[in-house]
Amino acid sequence: MAAHEYILGIDYGSKRIGLALAHQVARLPRPLKTLPASDTLFADLQKTITAEDVGLVVVGVPRNLDGSESAQSQACEAFARSLESHIDLPVATADETLSSEEAISALNALGKTYTKADIDAASAALILQRYFDEGETRHGV
Repeated sequence: MAAHEYILGIDYGSKRIGLALAHQVARLPRPLKTLPASDTLFADLQKTITAEDVGLVVVGVPRNLDGSESAQSQACEAFARSLESHIDLPVATADETLSSEEAISALNALGKTYTKADIDAASAALILQRYFDEGETRHGV
């Protein structure tokens, strides 16, 4: 069986979950889609993981500007742990501090209309880029 080809980035939120993909070799993240935060989230993520040939999942965890944890960072860490227990893949975390603001700036630069779902998927792509930039040292949750 061949190794899985892609890495899935997740921007976890209480209403929507942004997803992005990057090839394990090329490492060029691209927004994929947004899923609703619902009772079927883990099943929906498993469908995406299977369909997209994912071998690693990276969940963004925000920090306060001083580096301390927030309620949202604790929620993201808990989600990452829960996800790892639902799927048969490694789950890593990466800093996502201010990723939504960066995504909005990038989308504004395109000069097109965008939705909250677009912001979430673009944020997931930024999370993957940060994971690559940080040297992939944050495996495990």
